[in-house]
Amino acid sequence: MMNILTTGFAALMMALWAPTAATAEAPTPSGDWIGIIKTPQGEMRLLLTITEGKEKALTAVLESVDQAPGQKIPVTTVSVEGGTLTFASRPIGASYEGTWNDETAAWEGNWSQGMQLPLSFKRGEIAASPVIEGLDGSWHATLKRGAQEIPLRLHLKTGEKGTAVTFDFPNQMAVGIPVSGFTRDGDTVSFQVKAAAVTYSGALKDNATRMEGTWSRPGMEDTTLVFTRQAEKTAAASRPQHPKEPFGYEAREVSIPNPAAEGVTLAGTLTLPNGKGPFPAAVLISGSGPQDRDETLMGHKPFAVLADHLTKQGIAVLRYDDRGFGKSTGDFGSATSADFATDANAAARFLMARDDIRKDAVGFIGHSEGGMIAPIAAADNKDVAFAVLLAAPGTDIIELSLTQRLLIGRTQGISDDRLFAAINMLRPVYEAVVAAETEEEALAALNQMMTPASWAAIGVPEAQISTMAKQFISPWHRYFLGYDPADWLPKLKGPVLALGGTLDLQVATEDNIGGMQEIFKHHPDFTAVKLEGLNHMFQTAKTGAIGEFAEIEETFAPLALSLISNWINARFPAAE
Repeated sequence: MMNILTTGFAALMMALWAPTAATAEAPTPSGDWIGIIKTPQGEMRLLLTITEGKEKALTAVLESVDQAPGQKIPVTTVSVEGGTLTFASRPIGASYEGTWNDETAAWEGNWSQGMQLPLSFKRGEIAASPVIEGLDGSWHATLKRGAQEIPLRLHLKTGEKGTAVTFDFPNQMAVGIPVSGFTRDGDTVSFQVKAAAVTYSGALKDNATRMEGTWSRPGMEDTTLVFTRQAEKTAAASRPQHPKEPFGYEAREVSIPNPAAEGVTLAGTLTLPNGKGPFPAAVLISGSGPQDRDETLMGHKPFAVLADHLTKQGIAVLRYDDRGFGKSTGDFGSATSADFATDANAAARFLMARDDIRKDAVGFIGHSEGGMIAPIAAADNKDVAFAVLLAAPGTDIIELSLTQRLLIGRTQGISDDRLFAAINMLRPVYEAVVAAETEEEALAALNQMMTPASWAAIGVPEAQISTMAKQFISPWHRYFLGYDPADWLPKLKGPVLALGGTLDLQVATEDNIGGMQEIFKHHPDFTAVKLEGLNHMFQTAKTGAIGEFAEIEETFAPLALSLISNWINARFPAAE
């Protein structure tokens, strides 16, 4: 789920930008090009290096200087035609298109990676950052707010271009956030995390293995915080459920064009049980944000684990990289849930056309947003036989989003007074954004309702207001907020299984399973199960906080896996 330049929460929104530029004949593209991208998490420098080979064929690599200095990111395609530079890096689900502006001597355009942001590239060299002596490594701290313990991570890495410093908030799935103004004067250190309006100043202790100082954030009491340097090499986190070869079944790489979306071809993995078939089959649909076919998150691969289990139980499974991500083509950043539904249908019809698949037993398994994409897809595909909805919306999305803010905010130590004040402020804003007929009307309503003080109340610094405002009114976000389960869930005519964990803080199970039970009360084959102690990712958890995801060895609770396979096989057994 995570990528180089955006965080998990940023995938819920996208920014828009439409530059006007004076164009002229573009220069020779080979060489180094520097871009500064302004994200909600702060400014980040990108280095694009283009090489011209035989017959003027272009190749390129990227480097995110402030996040991963020295790490070269492959560029899958790059071209310059008619004064327009385009390139894509499928491994990180990113693309760029910019037009040459002779007046500014720059490529000016849009960077797309789960969101769209303005980005210009100019020739030059990356200026070296200051070198911070003797502090390289990962530093861990635990911030205590009331009864909550919030993990924090600080990373320093020194290379040819100086010392890169980044910050992680694991409980928000926010990683690689740029740190500003990191200084060391003897044993005194200080830094800022502008994206969170945080400052820290402290002293090094115990031979520079600990930092002890003051953590300050507006609206919250200053607190003493201790960072401890971790060992340089740590063992990889154990993931015992990840499938290992030999799998005991066939796994095929497949390519699936989407005839409903120009330029979209899905790359995926089809796993087939042993035997002749035909087999029942499931298409896996991932949640919010650009994701690979395994729904990889914090070292876990839940879709790989789910596919492995189902295939061993006689059910074929197709999982695929989201459009524009991994090996799939297309543009993720401009798409809405309705567009993703056409991808799911392309995958389902691919299965239905195969002789080794039961054409009357192909269904969807959707997780989180995937659980709202499934009924949207089913509305245009009457041949969908069943649906399994995992942590899926069953209530009004605006209320779901506000409840999510409340539950996750509590794990971050934010007081209920502050959280409810923010919720009461945001509810009419969301309603106005959805009610607006155009993006322009939505932006006008947003600007009228939200002052700098209002933005600050929900944790958005003044420098980021413009970017966040555009994200609020993006096509994906407006469609998402306007989704009504009562309109779409009845489109599922076949059997439906809904599962939710009682520790899910992102899609509250009590509310959403309850909503589905009401919507499906007259459905002939609807099953709902609330799974005690499972989180949003269906792991056995302690609190459900996002920061636990990486710490838990279990990827997918065996009980949940068995419920899914038994439910499908009871209704759609493989042919004898």
